[in-house]
Amino acid sequence: MKMRIHRGALVVAAVAALVGFPLFSGLALAADKHVGEAVEHAKEAVAHGKQGHADVLVKHAEEALKHAGAAEVKSPHLDEGVKHLKEAVEHGKAGHADVATKHAEEAVTHLNEVK
Repeated sequence: MKMRIHRGALVVAAVAALVGFPLFSGLALAADKHVGEAVEHAKEAVAHGKQGHADVLVKHAEEALKHAGAAEVKSPHLDEGVKHLKEAVEHGKAGHADVATKHAEEAVTHLNEVK
């Protein structure tokens, strides 16, 4: 009798793990997707900033900020990346493509470290 109860509990735990795992891994993949999108837009911001296109840099940095905010990941690197993206937007709007580019580069560095 005792063996049946343990076996039943084991089966319930196994099924719960199999059902729960895809759910949690899907959430992790969604977070990774947003971080990846943030990185890609930050890289685009850098590329355009190096060409002196402050206005396009701002658009990509703002898009990167949207994705970074949607990532729902707790990470000091994400926080630093967001800080630098905000600085990139501010300097880009002021027409300072060189300074904005430096901040976008820092954002890329930090966002790449988000786990």
